[in-house]
Amino acid sequence: MQLDLNLLTVLDALLQEGSVTGAAQRLRLSSPAVSRSLGRLRRLTGDDILVRTGRTMTPTPYALAVREQVGELLRQSRQVLAPSRELDLAGLDRVFTLQCHDALATVLAPPLLADIAESAPGVRLRFPSEAAVDTDELRHGRVDLEVGSAVPALPEIRHEIVGHDRFVVILRAGHPYAESLDLDVFAALPHVLVSRRGRLSDPVDSALDEHGRHRRVLAAVGATATAAQVVARSDAVLTAPALALRTLADAFGLVTVPLPLTLPEPPIVCGWHQRFDTDPAHAWLRDRVRTALTAVLPT
Repeated sequence: MQLDLNLLTVLDALLQEGSVTGAAQRLRLSSPAVSRSLGRLRRLTGDDILVRTGRTMTPTPYALAVREQVGELLRQSRQVLAPSRELDLAGLDRVFTLQCHDALATVLAPPLLADIAESAPGVRLRFPSEAAVDTDELRHGRVDLEVGSAVPALPEIRHEIVGHDRFVVILRAGHPYAESLDLDVFAALPHVLVSRRGRLSDPVDSALDEHGRHRRVLAAVGATATAAQVVARSDAVLTAPALALRTLADAFGLVTVPLPLTLPEPPIVCGWHQRFDTDPAHAWLRDRVRTALTAVLPT
């Protein structure tokens, strides 16, 4: 059956006004147009809806029985087609999943959780580990927000570049070159890499090649904390974004020095699926993540 839902609006007006003329004025339609709609309603329902009693129109028992239901249907329809964009943070009960590198999570999670706990105590966050390969977690809704350095390739994945980081070299306190590091010394030192895929080279090697230098990579590890442990107990060094190393440097008693190479500053990219573009709660989450990241980005 093909239903014209506009008939509900006419039926509601007829039941509220009790006349074709009154309903027409309420709807800003002509009386003949409302009369035609009333005829369609009568054929559709098999009921007269309104019957004449003297100079007035009286609703039938069926019309009286459905009057409140019709009004409620229209109210629900308006809520569906014109949803409220007001967000009740105090009553928000939702779980958000944020995926990012482990070192970035150690920097982002404390200020973000403190902020959210104060403004929206019913919100909970998940920070799952990154997979060793690229996944479709955003597309399938298993991740709400992804924070990394890569700009999404899929057009359905929206993104925002919050800022830029910079590469630094991290060494143990007391390292012979903890004060300064030139290119020759940097290339000669043993290196540790962080790679979720286990790769033993990265853009640093390409930059060294351009200067006729090569380095010795001891190992590639999957977590920055593991790399920090190796650096803290040896003369090996780690090159990584400054933001990712901030908390770990303090935790392991490490120091950072400028990288004696020029590398592009890695962007901090927040990505989400387009289905969340107009979701007020998700927009609020993106704002809080942006604020937390901006506060800790290197100056």
